[in-house]
Amino acid sequence: MPRAGLDQAAVVAAGAALADDVGFAALTMGGLAERVGVRTPSLYKHVAGQEDLVRRIAALALDEAGAAVGAAIQGLAGRDALAAAARAFRDYVLAHPGRYAATVGVEPTGPDDPVAIAAARALDSFRAVLLGYDLAPQHADHALRTVRSALHGYATLQAGRGFQYSADVDESFEWLVDLLDRGLRSAPRP
Repeated sequence: MPRAGLDQAAVVAAGAALADDVGFAALTMGGLAERVGVRTPSLYKHVAGQEDLVRRIAALALDEAGAAVGAAIQGLAGRDALAAAARAFRDYVLAHPGRYAATVGVEPTGPDDPVAIAAARALDSFRAVLLGYDLAPQHADHALRTVRSALHGYATLQAGRGFQYSADVDESFEWLVDLLDRGLRSAPRP
């Protein structure tokens, strides 16, 4: 019989928190069982195994990151929206590095996969930012990939303590936002 109060959502939330605490690479079913106070086999009543847990954490992280970006850009356009989205995304990754790491390399199994649905919602927040740049339709996907790649790279490097230079990381981040803004403003229009 499952422990009272423990359901799939609680297991996934605990797994995400554990990944943030110990690092995604150190996330195990045994460690999660210890965290929630059950024996490891009890977790299989809520998730099918490590791969299922990771997929569910990835969907959760994509939902959370997309919601953070979406909330940050409300009422903004152009560089203001880009900067707000960039900061919200970076803040999310820095606050939740383990669960965000679960999103890397997880392939949706189809359009109804929770990972695909959450990823689409997250990307929609960034697409909303790009609307303020009036890009030619054929360049929209390129712009989305560029912005996502730049922000993902910066945030994951910072979360992994990958910046060892003397320059202030916040100043460098603002430099990145300015660079992206100038690039998007110079992209072909319809």
